[in-house]
Amino acid sequence: MQNYVFVIDQNKQPLNPVSPARARELLTKQKAAAYRVYPFVIILKHVVDNPNPKPLTIKLDPGSKITGIAILDQDKVVWAAELEHRGWQIKNALESRRSLRRNRRNRKTRYRQPRFNNRKRKEGWLAPSLMHRVLTIETWVKRLCLYSPITEIAMELVKFDTQKMQNPEISGAEYQQGELAGYEVREYLLEKWGRKCAYCDKEGVPLQVEHIHPRAKGGSNRVSNLTLSCERCNTKKGTKSINEFLKTDGSRLEKIKRQAKQPLKDAAAVNATRWELFRTLKNTLPTTTGTGGQTKYNRTRFELPKQHWIDAACVGDVERIQLLTQQPLRIKCTGWGTRQMCGTDRHGFPTRHRERSSVHFGFKTGDIVKAVVTTGKKVGEYVGRVLCRKTGSFDIATKSGRVAGISHKFCSLIHQKDGYSYASF
Repeated sequence: MQNYVFVIDQNKQPLNPVSPARARELLTKQKAAAYRVYPFVIILKHVVDNPNPKPLTIKLDPGSKITGIAILDQDKVVWAAELEHRGWQIKNALESRRSLRRNRRNRKTRYRQPRFNNRKRKEGWLAPSLMHRVLTIETWVKRLCLYSPITEIAMELVKFDTQKMQNPEISGAEYQQGELAGYEVREYLLEKWGRKCAYCDKEGVPLQVEHIHPRAKGGSNRVSNLTLSCERCNTKKGTKSINEFLKTDGSRLEKIKRQAKQPLKDAAAVNATRWELFRTLKNTLPTTTGTGGQTKYNRTRFELPKQHWIDAACVGDVERIQLLTQQPLRIKCTGWGTRQMCGTDRHGFPTRHRERSSVHFGFKTGDIVKAVVTTGKKVGEYVGRVLCRKTGSFDIATKSGRVAGISHKFCSLIHQKDGYSYASF
């Protein structure tokens, strides 16, 4: 089951999304034309008077790496996507730039006095890698509102409550004894330990919360002392210390100890941006919120698999849910490229010069093209993101891998570069 297709009329008013079969019928009878490929939108060849479309709700499951998006018609999921962020890529690029600048300044102005009067930041400032998540989600919410009659936003406001994970009694015993008991901690542990047993790497089995340093020997309930294990390993370990249980497997022992000490980096990224995202979305449409524990509770209640777009559909108060799609759109943030004219090596020394012109033979790097190769060693049909060269010999990144040396003569444009790459599950 594919995503429903967005429909707009000749005046670009958003109408009710239609099923893929209905969209094919409209295109075949030439009552509509393809308006956009990602997301797929068709435009009718007439104006609809008094359209009065059904109000839709867009639900979001913001994550540090991937954000789930689902559009619902009451309890029916008609469109879904997973948006992959590039926050860590931005952070690494900024750190690399800082290192290169520092080295260059040290070589050329060794005795310059440090200046701190240009380091003031306004209140509520967020790092570029964090603000990127907020702006990207805002971009896609506004983009989807152009093509569908969305009237409400529901978002998961808090993924992990780090205070409650570190000290479960911080809000009283009622929090622990309610129907959401343990869901915040368990959801975090599932992400931290990769949804598999820490001792035998078994996946797809019921996992139990296990104390690395056993409670019988003074171990605490802090999240840094918790891991996940299958029932067999948990029973086998019993009250043994981690050093005693894994004394014959030194590499796994070190790996578990190292992973247990990892900071709550993903949780911190989500918590740092949640209120800024909420305020941004609230200025766009009426916005309601839910918690990560509530999302997991709903997903478990309906026996749905763990996926980001399904988590988005389960945000907030949900009585029932029906999935009309099983093929969400995968959206990956790629950025618009670099403005750096002089390419450098890893030490910051110049190695090559970049061309000022980014358009070659009518294409630019980042466009999505279809290449039908009829001659040569690479005969076939390829669809993917193109990497352009001045020579006219392009590379195409497809689902199955990168194909090099495709002539521009075989390429036709499908979707212009917009800072994202797309794929279907």
